[in-house]
Amino acid sequence: MGGELLTERYHDQIVGVLSCYDRLLLQGTLPGLCFAGGMGAYLGRHNVRIMDYPRWAEPLRDQLRDNAERLAAENGLTIEHIRKTKTFRKEAKVKEVLAHRGEHPGLVWIFSAMEPCESYKPWYDKANHHVYLKPDSGKCLHYYFYFIDEQLGLCFVRVPTWCPFRLQIYTNGRNWLAAEMRKRGIRFRQLENAFVDIRDFASAQSLADGFRVKKLHRKLDQFTQRFCPVIRQLGVSYHWSINQAEYATDVVFRRQSDLQAIYEHLTRVAIHAIKADKVATFLGRKLFAHYQDEVGNRFDIRIQGTRIKHTMGPVSIKMYDKFGLILRIETTVNDVTFFPHYREVEQRDGQRVQKWAEMKRNIYSLPILQERLFTANWRYLEFISAIEDRRAAVDKLDRFSLSVHHHERSYPGFNLFQAEDRTLMEALLRGEYNIRGLRNKDLREHLPGKSPGQISRLLKRLRLHGILRKAGRAYRYCITSFGRQALTLALKLRELVIIPGFAGLPAS
Repeated sequence: MGGELLTERYHDQIVGVLSCYDRLLLQGTLPGLCFAGGMGAYLGRHNVRIMDYPRWAEPLRDQLRDNAERLAAENGLTIEHIRKTKTFRKEAKVKEVLAHRGEHPGLVWIFSAMEPCESYKPWYDKANHHVYLKPDSGKCLHYYFYFIDEQLGLCFVRVPTWCPFRLQIYTNGRNWLAAEMRKRGIRFRQLENAFVDIRDFASAQSLADGFRVKKLHRKLDQFTQRFCPVIRQLGVSYHWSINQAEYATDVVFRRQSDLQAIYEHLTRVAIHAIKADKVATFLGRKLFAHYQDEVGNRFDIRIQGTRIKHTMGPVSIKMYDKFGLILRIETTVNDVTFFPHYREVEQRDGQRVQKWAEMKRNIYSLPILQERLFTANWRYLEFISAIEDRRAAVDKLDRFSLSVHHHERSYPGFNLFQAEDRTLMEALLRGEYNIRGLRNKDLREHLPGKSPGQISRLLKRLRLHGILRKAGRAYRYCITSFGRQALTLALKLRELVIIPGFAGLPAS
């Protein structure tokens, strides 16, 4: 029995559903020059004394300043210098410029600011009489180039004027998707960074899923040639990595009243029902007792609408009503190594093996990262669909709690007031079991005192109730859609309805 999603339950009130990358913040580093030892070796190969490093870097700084002035003059722009970037709203300024300029391709705005940057300084070690570069930090002039690209839409490139020239590039997956739909004649209506209507959602989703990293890589290299031309003189090229990525699933309603009829209930229940371990479940992770990073929920009321946000370390999942018309579920990651995946790993002895390992930060991880973020959004959608479904709740809980018969034997149901059954429910919903499934010994960790034979009988009981299914021929079990909904509803009913109800009764 599969769970009914919100998108199915209210299909007549929904225009369509679209999942795609939203904000992408990418970082460019120069391999071999992005650490002090590498820069020192580079200087040695080019016969530059270590103590002459600042003098060697100054002409490169001047070239970048000249390049910015030239680009501004060619495009009829004036470079604005911003003294307090923390309080300056760049997005608002760009929006104002675009309102007068229009949204045709080309440079939109350039501004400069003194901001922190990584660098190196020459150092003489008196103990061993060695001269070398050591890491340093300070401030240098940065240029922000905002422009509209024909394929990627509105972007910006942040260029520091001091070596090692660590770049930052912003782009938005929705702008890229809009350009692709225009190219293919797919009509759509866009409000800021949201599509409020698309003529063919299925084709739009196919385009979004077909995002090509190689094309993005070529674009990034083109941007560096234009905005950071000193790399030609250095004879190096950039390595691109993911600084931040947002992936959103939009459920677009026909009318604001249709969304608002269910949204208040969703946020009210979610803020109470989603605990730290549930956040880990959405993200396919395990919440260890020694986990140190932040895990929690936050509810905000904003001009655009209300928002509920769940965080786990460098990753967050948000749900909000965009313009009161779009139910958006969005997962943001600031460190992609948070997500493990099965890939080739080179071991210390040089042997290459396939194993679970941290995701690489380079931009070629974007396709597998897309799968992870989409799955997180979809788990969240399944959860809120379960807590919103009032009609099917009783049927699911009946099936969950009643006995079943198999080969003339009776297998009892599950009781959400019994401590052992409640511990079992919470264990089955843990995040690590969503990806790899669970085994007999996994359940024994959460149910101490149970023998392997007792756990085997418990697993059979769960299978007969439709809560678990066997994963192929392996001795692993995955939770079914019905099982996930039934367990979620049971725990929700206990924590949010029954216990608060009893708490309000007078003592006898």
